[in-house]
Amino acid sequence: MQKKFRILLAKPGLDGHDRGIKVVASALRDAGMEVIYTGLRQTPEMIVAASIQEDVDAIGLSILSGAHMTLFPAVLDLLKRKGAGRILVFGGGIIPEKDIEELEAMGVGKLYTPGASTREIIDYLKKTIPGRRKEEKVF
Repeated sequence: MQKKFRILLAKPGLDGHDRGIKVVASALRDAGMEVIYTGLRQTPEMIVAASIQEDVDAIGLSILSGAHMTLFPAVLDLLKRKGAGRILVFGGGIIPEKDIEELEAMGVGKLYTPGASTREIIDYLKKTIPGRRKEEKVF
């Protein structure tokens, strides 16, 4: 039997709008995934520490504040420095297409904008996580 996917969801920065991430959390749970929601106003350091402690397969960030070009790279950098670069980072929010392309080139996984379906997110995680699990964990 395959281990359930473990997904950490977080709202980094000062953004206080969490309805969307709670909808995503429910959909992922309904799809059979284990979800850890860390809540509002998380720092990149808090997110990475929790992801390592919880041994997650992926981190989903919801950013509506416009700080996506700072917060996503900070999380990626900290994961690499902690030897946890195998953890997939994906997310969503109000992110211009130009910035999506730049973030994906940096190593962020799929980014979703308003109107994306939870089915898209579930299918992406089911397709992407198994290949990343094969990578060696170094902590």
